[in-house]
Amino acid sequence: MSTTQPSNLKTARGAALGQRVAVVGFFLFAAFAPHSIAGAEIALGIAAAGWLVRTLASRQTGFHRTKLDLPIWLFFLWTIFSAVLSTEPRISVAKLQSVCVLFVFYLTQAIVTRRKVVLLVSLMILSGVAGTLWSVFDLVRGRGVVVEAMAADSPFREIQTGTDSIPGVLPEPATIKLEKGDAIWRVGGHRVYSIADIDEVIRQAEVYEHLSVSVITHGEHAEWRGFVVSGYMKAQPSPSGVSGSGSLHRFRASGWTTHYAYFAEILQMLAQLALGLALANFQNHGANRRFKLALIAAGLLAFGIAFTAMRTVLVAFAIGGCVVVWRAASRGAAAKFLVTAAIAFILGFGVVVVWQTRAHQALSLGDDSSSLRVKVARVGLARVLVHPIFGHGMDAVKQHWSEWGFPGTLLIHLHSTPLQIAFDRGLPALVFWLWIMFVFWKVVSRSERATRDSGDTNRHGVLLGATGALVGFFVSSLVNYNFGAGIVALVFWWFMGTVIVLARQE
Repeated sequence: MSTTQPSNLKTARGAALGQRVAVVGFFLFAAFAPHSIAGAEIALGIAAAGWLVRTLASRQTGFHRTKLDLPIWLFFLWTIFSAVLSTEPRISVAKLQSVCVLFVFYLTQAIVTRRKVVLLVSLMILSGVAGTLWSVFDLVRGRGVVVEAMAADSPFREIQTGTDSIPGVLPEPATIKLEKGDAIWRVGGHRVYSIADIDEVIRQAEVYEHLSVSVITHGEHAEWRGFVVSGYMKAQPSPSGVSGSGSLHRFRASGWTTHYAYFAEILQMLAQLALGLALANFQNHGANRRFKLALIAAGLLAFGIAFTAMRTVLVAFAIGGCVVVWRAASRGAAAKFLVTAAIAFILGFGVVVVWQTRAHQALSLGDDSSSLRVKVARVGLARVLVHPIFGHGMDAVKQHWSEWGFPGTLLIHLHSTPLQIAFDRGLPALVFWLWIMFVFWKVVSRSERATRDSGDTNRHGVLLGATGALVGFFVSSLVNYNFGAGIVALVFWWFMGTVIVLARQE
């Protein structure tokens, strides 16, 4: 008896410690996810370590069976088969580590409780709002230096745009020169605000060191490999050979990240969740403080999406927002109209931002970016029939870009989740992915409907917002590979896990 009690006490303490560590990890994840994939991954590592300690102490994983298990595991297994049978198995098998993000779905269910879901969602919404406010400040302050002229020997006349060449596989990196009106805002990973800053970065670099270059050109962000520093370059009075003044104020906002597309995708989901919380509180309690705070957060996040000038995510947000509004109870008919009108206003504002920020004809989809997407999608769609069962293999296209008929030398993905999955992993994998989306929709929509009269306002609010977030994510996925974007995929699997926790009958 005396031996058993200390043993049980030790087990309970170990399990409690592991649970607390895991919860801290998830709160850190909620804070970092909108801004840093490195921070988010470290946070999830902490959560996983805590879960492992709890599992070893309690001998219980905490996992639950769900209706999503079968399509998820079929999708995962088919991805493994596709990688092994890939045209480039060495590359595709190494890429399998990216598929392991689905573990976040199960980890969330094992650790997070209903009460903590609301707290985590609120924290991530607050973090997204902070990123949006920073974006506004960044736009007002401006980025980098606008180029006016360049010397004949300026390293910015010959910038490498691609990755290292691989003899017989990848061609020599393409080069490009900056044009008048382009803005240099990062060199060698360091943010610059003047010509003197650029010169200082080059002087501090080692000879033969490669300095990456971040540029805003024709309204688009470009992350280029850059140039190699030489002794001659460092000895010049102005190593950059660039003249210019003033910062650029028309660029695509990205918060504290450099990826405006990822930032927009995450803000879209958070804006829907905030909108759901606002409408649920309005239905149950009227225009209380929580309603006002959630509505303000939703509005700020929506404007954050507009400032990214992501055309597709803007449309996805509008469609998802309408789903949230029109699923709300009939009591708020006037609020439905007002919120729908506000969504239309934000969509119109986003159109103005795209017109002012992006390349000419971006609104009519006549810009170079849209043209390249269409060309790449056509080639990808045609090649799906070449390997329809297991696909070509993840990232195998990197070694066969020109051979398979893709245009240009810039290696990009197919800008469509369904098309990319079918191309990489085969048509059966696409069926499994659509199955996941369908089952998830059934779970979230039924749970939202079931909790309307439960009296648990915040639980219903998150589920209401989740319906719009899922619709928005799916609409955007048709023309963006958001399911394969690292941090976006992490947030989406976490989002799925939180919905399952709220939908669970206790």
